[in-house]
Amino acid sequence: MATKETKWYCLRVVSNKERKIKERLDLELDRNEWRNSVPNIVVPTEKVYKIRNGKKVIQERTLTPGYILVEAFIKSTPTGLKSTLDANVIQAITSIKDVIHFLGDKSPIPMRDHEVKRILTKVDESTETGESLADPFFVDEEVKVVDGPFKEFVGTIKEINEDKKKLIITTKVFGRETEVELNFVQVEKQS
Repeated sequence: MATKETKWYCLRVVSNKERKIKERLDLELDRNEWRNSVPNIVVPTEKVYKIRNGKKVIQERTLTPGYILVEAFIKSTPTGLKSTLDANVIQAITSIKDVIHFLGDKSPIPMRDHEVKRILTKVDESTETGESLADPFFVDEEVKVVDGPFKEFVGTIKEINEDKKKLIITTKVFGRETEVELNFVQVEKQS
C-alpha cells in the first residue's frame, strides 16, 4: 500500500510579481482540481516598517525574491521508489505567465527539509512577533530627531532597545553632551 507524503519544491518566478503569480497558481490548481497534488503554495514574507516623515509605514517584504515555495504530494511505494510531481501539473504551473521554471527544470528537485524548516520558521516568527524595522539602527550611527522637544537635533545612537522600540542617543544641548531616550519614530537616519 502506498503512503502519501509531501515535499516542498522551489519555483523560480519573475521578481516582484510573487503574490500575483501565487494568485494565478491558486486559480489554475482550483480550476483543474489539482489540490490533491499541490495542497499549498507559499510566498515567504515578513512585515517590516520604515519611518517616513516621522510616521511608521508598514510593508510586507518578500524573504525570497524571485522564488515561491510549492508543497506537493509524492507517493512512496513499499520498495522505496518515489514518484515526482505529475508531468501535467509541472506543465500547467510552468506555463503560467511570469513563471520561469522549477529548480531542477523538467524534473523538479525537492528542497531539503532543513531549508524548508528554516524559511517557514522565519515566516512564522514574523507573524508572531509582528513587524520589524526594514532599515535597522546601529550603535554609533548618526540620526536626526524629527519629533518632540529635540526636533532638528542630531545625535549619535548609544543604545538600542528593539523590544520597546526605543533608542538612547547623545546630542549636544547648550554645548553639553546629553543622553536622550526616543522612540524609533522620533528619529530618522542621517543622509
